Amino acid sequence: MLKGLYTAYTGMINEQHRMDTMTNNLANASTVGFKKEGATSQSFKDVLTVKIKDTSIGANQTRRMGMNNPGVKIGENYTDFTQGSFRVTGNTYDLALAGEGFFAIEFTNKAGETSTMYTRGGQFTLNNQGYLVTEDGDYVLDTQNRRIRLDPLKDADIDSYGSISQNGTAVATIQVADFEDYNYLEKYGETYYRPVEGARPVRGNAQIKSGYLEMANVQIVSEMVNLIAITRAYESNQKIIQTYDSSLEIATTQLGRV
Repeated sequence: MLKGLYTAYTGMINEQHRMDTMTNNLANASTVGFKKEGATSQSFKDVLTVKIKDTSIGANQTRRMGMNNPGVKIGENYTDFTQGSFRVTGNTYDLALAGEGFFAIEFTNKAGETSTMYTRGGQFTLNNQGYLVTEDGDYVLDTQNRRIRLDPLKDADIDSYGSISQNGTAVATIQVADFEDYNYLEKYGETYYRPVEGARPVRGNAQIKSGYLEMANVQIVSEMVNLIAITRAYESNQKIIQTYDSSLEIATTQLGRV
C-alpha cells in the first residue's frame, strides 16, 4: 500500500471520530447536567523501514531505508467538567450544584443489578411512594447512602447544604460526593459517571441550589466552528486519496502501453 494512501485514510478515520464526538455534544446541548467531550489524536510510532531480499546488497542482507511515519490514530476521549450555566425553574426539587461535586444515585440496570452512580443532573421529583428520584426513576441517596423518602403532602425546603426540611423538621440530607481525580470516572450514558479502580472519593464542597438546574456546558457556536474545521480536514484527506487514485489509474492504463 502506498504510504500516502494509508496516511490519508487514517486521517479520515480520525476526523470521523472527532465529528461523532462533536455531534454528540451538539445533540446534548439542552441536556441537564451534560458535560461535553473532546477527542484527541496521536501519531503511530515511527517504524524503521528496511530493504529485504535484495540480491544487489548480498544474500540474506538488509539495508536501512529510513524512518516511516504511517499516519495518525485515534487517541483518548476526555470529559470537560467545567460548570454549566444555571436555569431558574422555581421547582423545589430541581437542584443544581455550585462548585465541584456530584449527586449520588442508586442505579439499577436491566439485569436488576444495583450500583451507585454519580451525576450533575439534578432534575428530581417525588414518585408515588414519596421517594426522591431522577427522571428515570433512580433513587437519590442521602449522606448515609439511603433512599430519601418525604411526605408528598407537605412542602419541603432544601438549604445550600442539602438538608431537606418539612414543617420545620429536618428529614434527610442529600449526599454531595466528589473525587480526587476525575480521570478515574467512567462515563455511563449521557449524564451518569461511575468510579473505576483507583478512584479516591473525597467530601464534596459544592453548594446545592434549590429551584435551579445546571445546563450542559456546551457552547454551540464553538462546536459548530469545530465541525467546520473537521469537515475541511476530512475533505483534504479525501482529495489526497482522489489524487493518488488518478495517478494510479494513469500508471495502470496508460504507462503500461508505452
